[in-house]
Amino acid sequence: MSGSPDRASDAAPGDRVPSPCISVCVMDAASGVCIGCLRTLDEIAAWSVLDADAKRAVLAALPQRRARLTSTNDR
Repeated sequence: MSGSPDRASDAAPGDRVPSPCISVCVMDAASGVCIGCLRTLDEIAAWSVLDADAKRAVLAALPQRRARLTSTNDR
C-alpha cells in the first residue's frame, strides 16, 4: 500500500487517535471553535492527515478551550 506514513489510515492500530467530534457542528463566532468538539476549522479540516502526536496535541488543548468557552457563555 502506498501513502504517507503520517496518514491516519496508515497508522498502526495503537497510534489511532479518535476524533473528538460529537456531531454538534456549530462554530462559535467569538472563539472560532466548534461548540461540539472545540476544534478550530483548520484543525477539523486537517484532522484526517495529522499524525497521532499532532492529534494528541489538539486533544490536549480542548479542556482549556472548554473552560474558556463555558466562562464566556456564562457571562
